[in-house]
Amino acid sequence: MKKITTILAILMLTIQFGWAQKPDTAKLIVHYKFSHLRDTTQKDKPYTENMVLFLGQSASAYKSYDRKLQQEMMQKQVAQQMAEQKGSGRLNINVQSRGQTTSTEYYQFPVEGKFIRKERLITPYLIEEPMPVINWKISADTMTVGSLHCQKATGHFKGRDYTARFTTEVPFHAGPWKLSGLPGLIVEAYDTNKEVVFKFDNMEEAVPFVKATEATPAPGAPKLVMFGMEEGNTDPNIIAVPTNAVKTTEKEFKNLQEAMRKDPNAFAQAAMAGSGGSFRAAPDGGSSNMRIRVNGKGPVINNPLELPEKNNEKPR
Repeated sequence: MKKITTILAILMLTIQFGWAQKPDTAKLIVHYKFSHLRDTTQKDKPYTENMVLFLGQSASAYKSYDRKLQQEMMQKQVAQQMAEQKGSGRLNINVQSRGQTTSTEYYQFPVEGKFIRKERLITPYLIEEPMPVINWKISADTMTVGSLHCQKATGHFKGRDYTARFTTEVPFHAGPWKLSGLPGLIVEAYDTNKEVVFKFDNMEEAVPFVKATEATPAPGAPKLVMFGMEEGNTDPNIIAVPTNAVKTTEKEFKNLQEAMRKDPNAFAQAAMAGSGGSFRAAPDGGSSNMRIRVNGKGPVINNPLELPEKNNEKPR
């Protein structure tokens, strides 16, 4: 526990967030059905998730749509349980999730040449990566995806050969995950064996966000901070890296992951303490309880999204 606390304290003090990308506002939202064969011993059970791409004039953000829905559900569970236990003198919250979702988010700022990956281990962390460079070969083949007229392109990226379908019918040059660099929006992409698939689901214009009216807490009422979750009343259309995140490196982040894997409860307590979080007794002498549970050993991933390049294979 002491070692974990030291690691987090040093990280928070020495590499605080220092980027200053100008926030953008999403104009278009594209939904994808993502599929990834993580475990090649179970080829009939690929991992699937609903993802979303927020597109602004000068930036884009790619994240899990399922995670957003799950967090909304969990926040409702917390609000309901707090209301039911109001005045009991003891706050005991039990939140259940419906399954695993992706916490990683990708932010691209092409004008500034910045590509930033956001990770979360209780605390949000930001890792700057090189801008993805894919040597696409555009063909004359066309097809319709949804109602969009698309053109075919092929390219090699992170150990895989991809086929992509892009459209010039919308004024954006972007795509899901790290796939970009075509003269239009990538609406569909898959690798040779279709072990990784980004399938177009639908798209919609971003509508103005209306902030919900928050109830004024009663004097002395405990405030529950849900660490590891996004604020539920912030504008989802704003494309910007969080200002409360910690800037780190790939190596440092892997060290943090290893520390969390070895002792998740100690890591969570240290992270919350470093963020100023605490759980105090209720005003009437009762108490507030939180339990951290880690079930299982995580998914088997013998076929990662990004593969190492073979010795005789270089990005084309």
